[in-house]
Amino acid sequence: MKKCYKCGLKGVVYLPQYRIAFCKEHYLEWYSRRVEETIKEFHMFTRESRVLVAVSGGKDSLSLWDVLYRLGYKADGLYIDLGIGEYSERSRIVCERFAQTRGLELHVLSLGEAIATIPEIKRLEKRPPCSFCGQLKRYYMNRFAKEKGYSILATGHNLDDESATLFSNLLAWNMDYLARQFPLLPEGKGFVRRVKPLFKLSEKENALYAFLGGIEYVEEECPFAEGASSIGYKKVLSQLEEESPGTKLRFYMDFLRRLHPLLKAQEVELRHCSICGEPTTGEVCSLCRLRERLSSKTLSSSPSS
Repeated sequence: MKKCYKCGLKGVVYLPQYRIAFCKEHYLEWYSRRVEETIKEFHMFTRESRVLVAVSGGKDSLSLWDVLYRLGYKADGLYIDLGIGEYSERSRIVCERFAQTRGLELHVLSLGEAIATIPEIKRLEKRPPCSFCGQLKRYYMNRFAKEKGYSILATGHNLDDESATLFSNLLAWNMDYLARQFPLLPEGKGFVRRVKPLFKLSEKENALYAFLGGIEYVEEECPFAEGASSIGYKKVLSQLEEESPGTKLRFYMDFLRRLHPLLKAQEVELRHCSICGEPTTGEVCSLCRLRERLSSKTLSSSPSS
């Protein structure tokens, strides 16, 4: 291992894309500065903002909450219990311990109480679990943030997530999705401001921050994530990264600098859902339509009296 770039002591972390090594102390310092610079560069929020961090119990979201706490931002957490057996139970406990040891506030929202658990929905829906799970989380995160008066919703999306999503959208030429893919989605039309402060940091860099910072997190992937197309895209990009360090960051940053400014998202006319009042393009939002399908399927499968 090479010597630390800052102090000259033996390094414990080497970042090949930057060709620098760090000791434990200076890696944590570099990571924090990287997040702070990203927040300022994209004008995500200030220290006066009320930030709600969506936490899952994994390394990315807990690293985000930890670094915001250490940087002095007003950040609370929101854990959405998906009802996926022992996996969700362990994830919730890890988030609760994280908040308790730092004196932070964690909100817990039960999906089972709000609509239904992911396993319950999976038994009734033909779609892959990741599709409706992401939809449900986005809906309830935004709604909860508004109800509790948070102006910012922060997620732990990392460079691997964002570059894989970009790769997927480019392969399919999903122009609307490409136009909306950005580290900051502004508030308005029923949405709070959504930000991704870790989008320049890789999954590995977040894992190193969590490990060196002594953050307990759930290492296993969601049991329903197996077979997701995003995993395949991440493998392809990781292979390119191995051969040419810095590929993922260049790929995504060049998209933001060169292509994104040329894309103009079509102005989507939004209205309030006639059932729940949340923003939607139709008369009834997708979540309320899902709720109606679940209700009808449950009733139809019930034994007749």
